[in-house]
Amino acid sequence: MTVARDNIQAPAYYARGLAKEALGDHQGAIADYSRALEINPKSAAAYYAQGLAKEALGDHQAAIADYSRALEINPKNAAAYYARGGAKSALKDHQAAIADYSRVIELNFQDDAAYYARGGAKSALKDHQAAIADYSRVIELNFQDDAAYYARGGAKSALKDHQA
Repeated sequence: MTVARDNIQAPAYYARGLAKEALGDHQGAIADYSRALEINPKSAAAYYAQGLAKEALGDHQAAIADYSRALEINPKNAAAYYARGGAKSALKDHQAAIADYSRVIELNFQDDAAYYARGGAKSALKDHQAAIADYSRVIELNFQDDAAYYARGGAKSALKDHQA
């Protein structure tokens, strides 16, 4: 193949992978992302998308590897940190998930989803006071987030703080 042809084919495989993913064909999407990555191994987007597809299949370890590869290529990809944090949480590696969610927050201090997810990881580690702080930050950013109020109430209840 020529370089010009590769420049066309890699994005085509990637786009077809996205279409298959949208249709719920995770295996087919992975095959297309893999082909795109054979042609262009520097595509952070393809590694990220492949990670999402693998995670949809429940393969959290493989997804983490893909997210990590995407982050090696683009260390400012907040979505990849967030997704990797979710995969780590699914594997009960809450400390590592907190680190990834914290990195998302460093990149965008107004990302309420990252605060919420980090609060959940902190709650799983029984660090309820820190979880309350994260849930409170979500409420500051989005006062209509009912789930944050509920989660903060759960964390307060775990501390036997039933008045606040």
